Order: sequence, then C-alpha cells, then structure tokens
Amino acid sequence: MRTRPPRTRTRRLALALTTATAAALAVTTALVLPSSASAADTSPVGFGAGTTGGGGATAVTVSTLDAFKAAVTGDTAKVVRVNGLITLSGQVDIGSNATVLGVGSASGFTGGGLRLKKVTNVVVRNLHISKPLKPADGITVQASTKVWIDHNAFSSDRDHGKNYYDGLLDINHGSDYVTVSWNTFKDHYKGSLVGHSDNNASEDAGHLRVTYHHNWFDNVNSRIPSLRFGTGHFYDNYVVGADTAVHSRMGAQMLVENNVFRTTTVAVTTNRDSDVDGYANLRGNDLGGAATEISQVGTFTTPPYSYTAEPASSVVASVASGAGAGKL
Repeated sequence: MRTRPPRTRTRRLALALTTATAAALAVTTALVLPSSASAADTSPVGFGAGTTGGGGATAVTVSTLDAFKAAVTGDTAKVVRVNGLITLSGQVDIGSNATVLGVGSASGFTGGGLRLKKVTNVVVRNLHISKPLKPADGITVQASTKVWIDHNAFSSDRDHGKNYYDGLLDINHGSDYVTVSWNTFKDHYKGSLVGHSDNNASEDAGHLRVTYHHNWFDNVNSRIPSLRFGTGHFYDNYVVGADTAVHSRMGAQMLVENNVFRTTTVAVTTNRDSDVDGYANLRGNDLGGAATEISQVGTFTTPPYSYTAEPASSVVASVASGAGAGKL
C-alpha cells in the first residue's frame, strides 16, 4: 500500500465547504434514527433512515411500461410491484411517497432507468436495472430527499466505450438523506456519481448526505462512489476489480469503514480531477494491496445515526449471500 502525501494546490471554496458540511452534520445529529442493518431489513439504516415510501398503501402489480408509468405518477402514497422485465427508452419519473418493488428474482428494467426528480420519500427495491443507454442512468436521484435504494442488481457490460452507457446510480442537484444498501453493481465503467459538477457548490454544499453499506461492486471501473461537496459513509462494502474506487473531492467528507477491496488499484483517493481536494477517514478496511491517496484527513468520524458495522473479515460472506435482487 502506498499513501501519497498532501499536495500544494489551490483550494478555493475549501473553507466554505468545510463550514457548510459541519453545519449540515449539526442539523442531522438531531434526527432520531434506527439502530442496525441486516439483509432482511424493512427500513433503511443511515442517512436515508425514516424513508417509508408508499408505506401500507394497497399494492398494484404491473407488467407493461404504460401501466408502470401510470402507477408511479403523482404524490399519493403508492406501492407498485413490477412483474417481469420491462424495456425502457430513457427514464421514467417516479412520484413522491412511492415504493417500487420487483416481483421475484428477475423483474425490473433494461435499456433505460428511473428518475427521482424533486420528490421525497421513495423506496426502490428488488429490481434488475441493466444497460442504461446514455444519457439515462439506471437510477437518477435529482433534487430529492429521503430515498432508499435497496437490494437491486445494477449491471451493463464493458464491451463498449465508457460513455456508451451512463451511470448506474447518480445522485445530484442537492439531493439529501439517501441510503444505498445491499445492491450489486456489475460490469460497468461509471458506478455511482454523487454531485455532478465542481461548479455546483451553491446547490450541493450542505447536502448530498449518503450512506452506502453492504453493496457489491464487481468489475466497476470507478465512482464507487465519486462524491463532491457532500458527506458520505461507506461501510461494509465489497469492491472487486476497480481502477479507482472511493473518490472524495471538492471538500467532501468520507468515512470509509470496514470494507473489502480486491484486485483494485486505488481504494480511496482525495486528490484527483478537481481543483479542490476532498477529505477521507479510513478505519478497519481490508485493502487487499490497493493503494490509497489521502491528501486530507477529514473530520467526519462519527455518523449521526446508530448502526452496526460488521468487521471486514465477515463482509465478503455477508455481501455475497445477501446483496442483490431476489435476496429479500
């Protein structure tokens, strides 16, 4: 393992970003959040805690694109069960107070994805989401709050160039309070981008609070995740075959805890591709020989919620048996 020393570079916005992050965490600490995680959880742990989706609304089962679009519109509480694999062109917008749930182990969408834009309280679980052709992401979370992405199987292929598909899961435009748990991300170039631009501090600073836990990133090249401006907790994840995995930039604070990295070149970096470096704290990880590039050690060491992080020694077994669609 090598750790690169801090570099002398321009850090415009750094003080403002640090102040905004500290203020955001102070607000978050006041929340009352649940305690632990397991593969069978019925509610999210982490920043997305308290997300209920459609709750106890009567479920509607759909098997066609037209029926799905009709079922997920509006802000009334709804539970939409997707039965079978539906081909998309572009993205389908999901309304607030929604649960979208795949039926069985092989239901979901291919060719496009879902978009959560200016909505709140949305749960997406147990879906296969594959090959989202650019400019569509598998899931886009945009200007939205209280989101739980759980037990889905995201994938494409790496037979095309890195810009043939877009992101598998992108979170941007000031979105907040998101948990990403027990998903698989496979065979893709750009995994999960949080914060889309270096020039979006006015919208993103103090937001983009995201928890990733018990996810399996397999043959995903980078953005695992890439986080600008926000606050990220990345724990108990399994990363295999990445070039650059966790990427903290533009003053983002990342706590990287009890993860396992295999055949990965750089497990964590804070000093690539942006004018302002990010911050990272690492503890309990099994780097598997991967390098780290930590130019700035962060202040985010204690998440403002209760959780149980299992040791890295048991992560591979837990994630391999519990992550992905069909594991609920």
